[in-house]
Amino acid sequence: MEDDILQDIPLRDELIRLWNLAINFGSDLLEPGWKLWQLLIILALVAAAWLLRRWGVERMTAWMRSQTGRPKWQLRWLVIVRNRLGLIAFAILSWTVYLAMLELFRWPSYSYLVGLAATIGTAWMVVSFIARLVRNPFLRKIVNWGLWAYVTVFYLGVLDETKTLLDNLAIEVGDFRLSALGAITALIVIGILFTVARFLSQTTSARISRNEDISPSMRVLVVKLLQIVLYAGAFFLGLKAVGFDLTGLAVLSGAIGVGLGFGLQKVVSNLVSGVIILLDKSIKPGDVITIGDTFGWINALTARYVSITTRDGKEYLVPNEDLITGLVVNWSHSNQLVRLDIYFGTAYGDDPHLVRKVAIEAAAGTTRVLASKPPVCHIVGFGDSSVDYILRFWIADPTDGLTNIRGNVYLALWDAFQENGISIPFPQREVKHLNGQPPMSLEGPDDAARLGND
Repeated sequence: MEDDILQDIPLRDELIRLWNLAINFGSDLLEPGWKLWQLLIILALVAAAWLLRRWGVERMTAWMRSQTGRPKWQLRWLVIVRNRLGLIAFAILSWTVYLAMLELFRWPSYSYLVGLAATIGTAWMVVSFIARLVRNPFLRKIVNWGLWAYVTVFYLGVLDETKTLLDNLAIEVGDFRLSALGAITALIVIGILFTVARFLSQTTSARISRNEDISPSMRVLVVKLLQIVLYAGAFFLGLKAVGFDLTGLAVLSGAIGVGLGFGLQKVVSNLVSGVIILLDKSIKPGDVITIGDTFGWINALTARYVSITTRDGKEYLVPNEDLITGLVVNWSHSNQLVRLDIYFGTAYGDDPHLVRKVAIEAAAGTTRVLASKPPVCHIVGFGDSSVDYILRFWIADPTDGLTNIRGNVYLALWDAFQENGISIPFPQREVKHLNGQPPMSLEGPDDAARLGND
């Protein structure tokens, strides 16, 4: 109990000290004189910046909508500038007023509060632009607000007092101590390190993706491992940089990992399956596969799923586990050669030798059909109304589609059969009346109408 009281004394004293500083500072500002006038000028500048922001945002938005030919990165930066028009306007106005007052009165004490406000406003503006480099929205807010608070207390001259206060706001469990200062510093450092890790990851990934000496699946695996190493390293380096003891964190993460292993078996299974897919190179980005009723192109391999895009523009996210345990047809696994079969029938009165010859020539003359592996045509049966054939041909570009090449070959067969007098039969039926009555003939529209009324 006595130890707790001794630990609370520095915190209480620091709070009282900061409170007294705030009271004295506020009292000085509210007393008649140049400090009060400077405070009113700062409030007027804030109001003017707010009005300029409302006026400028609408006009800038309308102007940006007309800039359809600009690159996307320029439009993104224009949006960032538009969202910070208030800070930009305040910084420009406050520096203008401060320099004018300094030139007019030539006495710093008459304008130093306006200069302080201009300095803090400019620092806030710079911080808001720097924070945009952090991609994660949550970390971006932490970095933004943390740096805003830091520059504010720094220029107000109460940085040491604030650090002492935040350091005294701590939770202690045995040898483990977590202070508010350490937590805030850790979040800011981790955010900055994550930004650096993201930049390194994007730069290195782009170079790896352009390396033709590495297989596509191995590129994806290397990029994923690189991202894991960089982001994990940024996280632990951030904790280490602010003095966290990683031993206790390792024990805690181990316990959490055991619990998550039981609760997230499917997720872990998909992660392991994704690594296996990348290692055995069974599928890779760009392959044409069929899984179940889904036929399409592999768009991306992720840690949890595979993105498959079909011909109709649908994107299927297939879990990695299904690709490991299920039946997958990879049309371009070992090579790009694919054999396609189409079936057709001709009348019994047509010469089958001529039919086979015409069919082979028609298929061979179709674009995308390989001449190095000539088409073949065989009789597969005698049907009720036709002689049935199978036509087989090879292509080397399944990524360009299968249905379209089948349709082109069918169209070539139709044209060739028309030129050579080969007919494609269809079933015909004869209908007989069992009572022997002949069918009624319709001689005119009146008879047809009367029959319809009957």
